[in-house]
Amino acid sequence: MLRSMTGFGRYYLEDGDFSQTWEIRSVNGRFLDLKWRLPQPVRGLESGLEKLVKQYASRGRVEISLNLQSTGASGGLAKFNQAQAAAMLQTMEDFARERGDAFVPDYNRLISLSFLWEDAGLDPEGELGEALSRGLALALEDWNEARETEARALKKDMLSRVQRMRDWVETLEERGPQIKEERFEALRARLAEALETQSAALGVSGSGSLLDEGRFLQEITILADKLDVSEELTRLNAHLERLVELLAQDSDIGRRLDFTIQECFREINTCGNKIQDANISRLVVDFKNELEKCREQVQNIE
Repeated sequence: MLRSMTGFGRYYLEDGDFSQTWEIRSVNGRFLDLKWRLPQPVRGLESGLEKLVKQYASRGRVEISLNLQSTGASGGLAKFNQAQAAAMLQTMEDFARERGDAFVPDYNRLISLSFLWEDAGLDPEGELGEALSRGLALALEDWNEARETEARALKKDMLSRVQRMRDWVETLEERGPQIKEERFEALRARLAEALETQSAALGVSGSGSLLDEGRFLQEITILADKLDVSEELTRLNAHLERLVELLAQDSDIGRRLDFTIQECFREINTCGNKIQDANISRLVVDFKNELEKCREQVQNIE
């Protein structure tokens, strides 16, 4: 399915002695950039879980976090070093006795000391690793569902803009030859006026049809090349058709869409430069605005 690179996924799974809550957040990016937030005892699974993520995504900046809690009698993710804690308490009790002071241990302060907590010796490659892979896969499915929903909205928006641009291309195809003919007639009138003025100044009757026609053909050839946008419009139509074809595909189209939109910019720029007309200039500006909005949307498509 077509997917956006922006999305959020979450899944809670209670499996055996542990509960796991996965959260996935992503934004657009040129490449797949994974950021992990895993509990210390299972960080060794990161490379294996990364392979799983790559089955669901190919681009974007993705942040994946896991909250892992013990729910059974396994002892949890970490164990308390009772021997070291007891030795610490005994030392403090002896110290207090030597000074003649009463000693009352603060157990809340004691359990907050991180160095007294050790890895519980869990085997992340065993049943726990398999359970975490299942949980992450379910979170990735939820994440992809959200991305697909957003992509459908992006696709609908872009198709409506492409159709609007197609209509404008039809206007250019209709109006372009008319503008060219109007420019030809204006040029013919200016040449005729100039030749008539020259003939009057020289006292020659008539303007000389051969000279008139030769000069007119020379100027008209130059002007025709400057005003002809038929090739540009043909390519522009092809690019717009390509956009529709790409949006109908399932995935991995973001870069190709971006390239095609750049080609559309190139052709419509040339049309605007060739056709010097106020109404066409406004149309070209609107066309570019629509292309820019499409390009912004494409930045979020995988």
